[in-house]
Amino acid sequence: QVQLVESGGGLVQPGGSLRLSCAASGRTFTTYAMAWFRQAPGKEREFVAGINRWKSTYYADSVKGRFTISRDNAKNTVYLEMNSVKPEDTAVYYCAAVSTTPSRWSQYGMDYWGKGTLVTVSS
Repeated sequence: QVQLVESGGGLVQPGGSLRLSCAASGRTFTTYAMAWFRQAPGKEREFVAGINRWKSTYYADSVKGRFTISRDNAKNTVYLEMNSVKPEDTAVYYCAAVSTTPSRWSQYGMDYWGKGTLVTVSS
């Protein structure tokens, strides 16, 4: 069992930066692949970034070059560094965990979810 708690969301101006954190419980955190998804109002939940147990990273095209996912296994925490944010990045951001690295990152393939943290990009 893995429990995930996100933090760090808030209001940020376009072009600004924000760092999200996801604290995980459980002794097996280091063996899980972790990911960030987001869901904007009226839209489906979509993949943002993923990182496997060996710290290989994966990104959606829409955030590549702007967002960085990382993990600190000693702290059982995964991060999402968001730079050059845009109004279209506004969404609830969810942390998720899966026991094996997926060939395709999909919300339907994740094993555990956090409750989400709201990011609003607006001037």
